[in-house]
Amino acid sequence: MARATPSLRPFARERLPILIVLIVLAAACWAALLSRSAAMARGAMGRGALTMGLGWAPFMAVWVVMMMAMMLPTAAPMILTFAAAQAERRRRQRSGVPTWIFVAGYLLVWTALGIAAYALALGAEHLARRVGWIAANGARIGAASLIVAGLYQLSPAKRICLAKCRTPWGFILESWRDGIGGALRMGVVHGAYCAGCCWMLFVILFPLGVMNVAAMALVTALIYAERSSTIGARTCQVAAAVLITYGALGIAVPGVLPSVM
Repeated sequence: MARATPSLRPFARERLPILIVLIVLAAACWAALLSRSAAMARGAMGRGALTMGLGWAPFMAVWVVMMMAMMLPTAAPMILTFAAAQAERRRRQRSGVPTWIFVAGYLLVWTALGIAAYALALGAEHLARRVGWIAANGARIGAASLIVAGLYQLSPAKRICLAKCRTPWGFILESWRDGIGGALRMGVVHGAYCAGCCWMLFVILFPLGVMNVAAMALVTALIYAERSSTIGARTCQVAAAVLITYGALGIAVPGVLPSVM
């Protein structure tokens, strides 16, 4: 007999404050990104640099804000499902864990990816300064990354990770661990699956412009659509075709992409 999926409706009261917090946080982060993007547009600082001309700490601050703006809306169904599961435990007079523990584990994964992204970006900038060919072909290299991202959209790894992100109750029931440590571990595991879905979509932000807010919004909408059980598979295929086509065009006509190195 198939296991029934619990309904979220009985837990609307517990979910509403969490949903409000997620909306406010995401809105504040988008406002901060718009402000940062406008500041960069007014001046030359950070233009054409993968690290935006920032040191490690400022880069990580921008990265975390960007990640929260883009990923909190797409992770909201999973976060709310975790909150509902904890509310059910409390209703049955069992110990519950605050939802922020789960969210902290999720953010930990994306923060670690930010550290790796900064190290790679710094290395790429250093290499571009030493090797003239890289600097001269930055747009083509960026275009190649779009093709790779498009191919990854069709990969088994993408499908496996996306399947975990599309079914919040399925993930919660399969990955459940009790206690604070268990909730943190669940957040890390979900963050890892989420990163497995989206990491190449974050990579393409570098050739499209690190602080290109329009590109961020488009990627956010794409991630959200991919997680839909009804249009997700088709969305992945369409995105793959667009990325591969745009990447091929960028290699042939570098001017269609900004040169980032």
